[in-house]
Amino acid sequence: MHMPIGDNLEINLLAANQHKADHNREDFDSWRLLSLNVMSSPGAGKTALLERSLPQLSRTLRMAVLEGDMTTQLDAQRLEAVGIPVVPITTGRACHLDAAMVQGGLRLLEQRLDPSTLDLLWIENVGNLVCPAEFAVGEHLGVALLSVTEGEDKPLKYPVMFRRADVVIITKTDLLPHLPVDVQTIRDNILSVNPDAVIFELSASSGEGFSAWHHWLEETLSRRRVAAESHIRSLC
Repeated sequence: MHMPIGDNLEINLLAANQHKADHNREDFDSWRLLSLNVMSSPGAGKTALLERSLPQLSRTLRMAVLEGDMTTQLDAQRLEAVGIPVVPITTGRACHLDAAMVQGGLRLLEQRLDPSTLDLLWIENVGNLVCPAEFAVGEHLGVALLSVTEGEDKPLKYPVMFRRADVVIITKTDLLPHLPVDVQTIRDNILSVNPDAVIFELSASSGEGFSAWHHWLEETLSRRRVAAESHIRSLC
């Protein structure tokens, strides 16, 4: 049985991408940092999330950002104003970051700092609920954002994105009083496609919900450090 040429090409592209993603993961592991691939539709609040999180987390954590965008560096400029190292990655016509683009961004980052001094690397993907879900970049955790303005059905209509995500953040919750949207239905739909998803509800405008999100990140980093140290001791 022969698959269509298009299917073969897609499989080859994904396999080649996965090979590069594996190399990126090896780099992340060797640097002992935690890498997050932040994904969402356009306007769901990825950059706003980072603008609120980076200043607070930078009190205790060392971080950098790889900022993906199709044609501009506007989001990168917004994050540079926060004072965190940012490497912009312009994808041109590509609607997602792939592992090779991230690999190139890492080489540029290495020209500015030693990645092994970082605790956390944020990879802000291009706004799209389809393509970023198909192309791994080597990240340790996938973080998907879903704004309440997008409605309740997006996890059901774009299940690959929400099934792949380790964390789903429901954003713009300050707008709930003005929308015919039930946040519990959103949560139920997320869990119907991904029962293991960790879910947060927050508002970048008011700051509500960020304490729980930051606490979870810090706890996740702490657990990774303990596991890494235990692994090193077992090799001695």
